[in-house]
Amino acid sequence: MKDFGRQRSTVKPDEMVMDEFSVWIHSDIQEVSEPGIDDQEGFTGYEFNMVQYTKDEFIMKQAEISKETNKILNTMLGVNE
Repeated sequence: MKDFGRQRSTVKPDEMVMDEFSVWIHSDIQEVSEPGIDDQEGFTGYEFNMVQYTKDEFIMKQAEISKETNKILNTMLGVNE
C-alpha cells in the first residue's frame, strides 16, 4: 500500500480505479475553489486522499472486511460458528 495523502486535480476522480497492477482508492473527495493572488491563477477543482494497493493487497483487505462483517452479522443473528 502506498498512501499519497491529499492530492488535487481539475478532474473529479472516481472513488475506485483499477489498472493492470493496482487498485487506486480516492476518498474524501471535495470541491475546491481558491481565488488567484496577484498575477497567479487561482485553482478550481477537487482535493482528495489517494491510496494505491496492489491487487493482492486489495483482495486481502476486502477478505478481512468480509470476515469481520460476517462475524458481526452472525452475532446479531445469534448464529454460533
